[in-house]
Amino acid sequence: MKSRRLLPDRSWILAVVMAGLVFAGVLIGSFIRSTDNSFICSLASKKFRAAAEYASTPAQLQAIVHYATSRTTPQQNIDEISITLDVFRSRSFAPANFLVFGLGFDSLMWSALNPKGKTIFLEEDPSWVKSVLKDAPLLHAHTVQYRTQLKEADGLLNSYRKEPMCSPAKASLDGNYACPLALTGLPDEVYSTEWDLIMIDAPRGYFPEAPGRMAAIFSAAVMARARKGPGVTHVFLHDVDRKVEKTFAEEFLCRKYLVKGVGRLWHFEIPPAANMTGQDENSWFC
Repeated sequence: MKSRRLLPDRSWILAVVMAGLVFAGVLIGSFIRSTDNSFICSLASKKFRAAAEYASTPAQLQAIVHYATSRTTPQQNIDEISITLDVFRSRSFAPANFLVFGLGFDSLMWSALNPKGKTIFLEEDPSWVKSVLKDAPLLHAHTVQYRTQLKEADGLLNSYRKEPMCSPAKASLDGNYACPLALTGLPDEVYSTEWDLIMIDAPRGYFPEAPGRMAAIFSAAVMARARKGPGVTHVFLHDVDRKVEKTFAEEFLCRKYLVKGVGRLWHFEIPPAANMTGQDENSWFC
């Protein structure tokens, strides 16, 4: 234990230092007020703005702690994750609207990559949503009810063109019960938001009664084509090694818009329908 006799000596040194800092602060403040030095003020302003811009958000801090202390790993591998990361980098991490189908071990990571933007997760299992949000309450998630089953995939693919409300010219999502592939009944904020990035890594699609990703892929294509703002919609589809994911991607997201594929992930850049060439009211998605 340190001797208390050392404290007075250190206290006077601290007092001198503090006095010096106060005096320096007063002196600098007087200098700025008296000289109206806009250059110094602008530098200070830029530094404060930069600090605010790069300050860690609660979601980022929670993600760091979570992945540093957890044995669980994201569903995607590092090469697959890097594709999405590269898109955020290309945007200089500007705030984005990011829609993620699925809520899981990678959700904190996706949210942390978009700290100033809107990230919403859509999940089929209410109990799983409750479980995840218990440990990560900062995540923004909604429960989704799907009207499809994986065993219906072939029939849906072969019959959807017979339904006019499934055609690109008429397809919508909100309240479009005529098209079985349209995701109806989503929260209003999902329909009203123009999404910059859409990640499809759910719902489940590995047993016959599972919802499958048919509706998620179709709905992502409809959202992307309806874009009014500049640029493209980045759509990421995981598990393309499976037949349904690959087949529906080629039908609705289109090979011509596929820009990169790594492992089991495909990355599409889909332009708004207004910017598509060779499209008319009789055209289909691809």
